[in-house]
Formats: sequence, structure tokens, C-alpha cells
Amino acid sequence: MKRFWFFFFTAILFMPVIYGQSLQTVWQTGRVLKVPESVLYVSQTGLIYVSNINGKPAEKNSKGFIALLDPKGLVVNLHWATGLNAPKGMAIKGNHLLVSDIDRLAEIDLYTGKIIRFVSFPGARFLNDVVVGPGGKIYVTDTQLGAVFVMKKWKPEIWKKDPLLKGANGLAVENDSLLIGCQGHLLKADPKTGKLKIVARVPHGIDGLVPLGNGKYVVSDWSGEIRLILPDGVQKVLSNTTDEQINAADLGFIPQKKILLVPTFFDNRVVARKLTGL
Repeated sequence: MKRFWFFFFTAILFMPVIYGQSLQTVWQTGRVLKVPESVLYVSQTGLIYVSNINGKPAEKNSKGFIALLDPKGLVVNLHWATGLNAPKGMAIKGNHLLVSDIDRLAEIDLYTGKIIRFVSFPGARFLNDVVVGPGGKIYVTDTQLGAVFVMKKWKPEIWKKDPLLKGANGLAVENDSLLIGCQGHLLKADPKTGKLKIVARVPHGIDGLVPLGNGKYVVSDWSGEIRLILPDGVQKVLSNTTDEQINAADLGFIPQKKILLVPTFFDNRVVARKLTGL
């Protein structure tokens, strides 16, 4: 009996380490955004950049735009950069903001919002997330193709096309590896060899993808689920707004404050939620 109680209380003591994580809402914008798809916190400027599709996800209407928020969620400039089609994933390279735009990549001055140029991606169908990988190469997922493009010296080509890349969406860099969120699993890829490895399996597709370090990841499913993946394989649903029809698209992250930035897509807001218990 004593041994039973010893193990019982030991389990209770360590339970918060495994199951104590949660999300707490810090702030939320009003519904002034127009189909926000991706959020990016940029330490260089201290601002939050939000891509707004402003139409259908594959519609070429030139109504898409990038909005600027401050770290408290106040709108600094709603239409900071305009003239896009259906902007989605974003990344920073030097003093430039890179934004996927259906079948092209926009290069925008990080400080002025001026569009420097568009780079067309021949054969692209639905460009989604963007990341700057090792060596400064730019990687872009194509969700419909089930592929990842790479761009060297502003010349794009398909880097990898594989059945494992079905629904390829979220992108991130961890050490010298690429992380790719796909339909049903999280992949780790070697940029040099193209070798793919399944890191974790999930029940849905992965849109937002935030590596926390030490083998921990937060991923979002577009329909509304936000899930924590731990290095021992344990997974926990931190939030699920699917029933309320509130989406959770391409997540942003403020690492110093452990705040997730959730674009709610058709709900037209960004919601900041603090990650606790880690």
C-alpha cells in the first residue's frame, strides 16, 4: 500500500510537467482584418506583420495587403503594403519581407512597405509558407503540388516533390534542418540531401508551425486546432475552436514572451495567446 501511494503522489507531482501546458488569451484585434492568413513578429522593427488575403485563397484580385500591428495588438497601419493577390506565408531576408502570393513571391521593403519586385514561380499552383533556410536559400511550399520550391539568386525551382509532402504547408528552420508541416505529419528535411523524416503524426494538416526548441513544437490545423508536440511523442490539444468556426491559420510567435499569434482567417482577427507551463 505504501508503495502505491508513493507512485500515486509521484505521478501527481510530475503531471504538470507533461500536462500543465495551456494557452491564455492576452489580446485580440477587432474584426478589422480581411481574411488574415499568416502572422510574423519581426524583432528588427518590433512590429507584427499580417498577410490579408481579402478575397478567396486562390483569387488574383490585387486586393491583398499586409497590415502592421504593435506588440499589444493595436493597428499601426492596416494597409501598409497593397497590390497583392492572396498573400500567405512570410519570411525576413535582410531588410526585406518575402511574401508568397499564389504563384509568385513578393519582395517588400521591410520599413516602407514598398513592393520591390515580384518573382514568378513557373508551374506553381498554390504557394503557401516561406522560410529562409541554411545558406540564405528561400524555400516555399506549394500545397496543391505537394512540393517545396527553392530559390537561389531569385531563380525558383522545385526542390522536392514526394508523396510525404502531400498538403505541404507550414515551414520552419531548426538548426540546419527544414521542418515541413504536411497532411497528417510533421517532417524534418535535410536541405543538402532532400532526405525526409517523419517527426510526428497528427490527425489533420499542419498550417502553423512553431519550433520551441528541445524537440517541442506547436502546430495549428487551419480548421481551428492548436496542438503541442513533445519530444517523447506526447501530444496535447491546447485549443480547438473548430466547432465555433474560428480558424487557426499560419501562427506567429514572440519568443521572449512565449506568445502565439493566431490569425483566425474568416473570423478576421489576430488573437495573441500566451503559452504557459513549459
